[in-house]
Amino acid sequence: MNAADKVRQLERRRKRVRQVILGTSERPRLNVFRSTAHIYAQVIDDIRGTTLAAASSLDKSIRTSVKSTGGIEAAKAVGKLIADRAKSVKVTAVVFDRGGRMYHGRIKALADASREGGLRF
Repeated sequence: MNAADKVRQLERRRKRVRQVILGTSERPRLNVFRSTAHIYAQVIDDIRGTTLAAASSLDKSIRTSVKSTGGIEAAKAVGKLIADRAKSVKVTAVVFDRGGRMYHGRIKALADASREGGLRF
């Protein structure tokens, strides 16, 4: 399986999951995007089409506190930060969208840290 096939499969998984998951005002969608260098998280209300809160490993507070912005430590820091920012806009319950990736490693670390921060899945 070459790289193009892997990207195609990732897109298919992402679309299939997105058909089922829908973020509302009561339970917005916590979307996670992972690249090799960084990890990004957004709390999205799909009905209104707005982003309520966002955090990434590019944030200055995270870049200075972790050794690598692409590792599990950075994912945990982003999870805590997104939970704090979501609580500041009065969001406590979310639907988790793993972006077609396996629930393992950095994705799992971000989810666990956001749960510890007070978000309910």
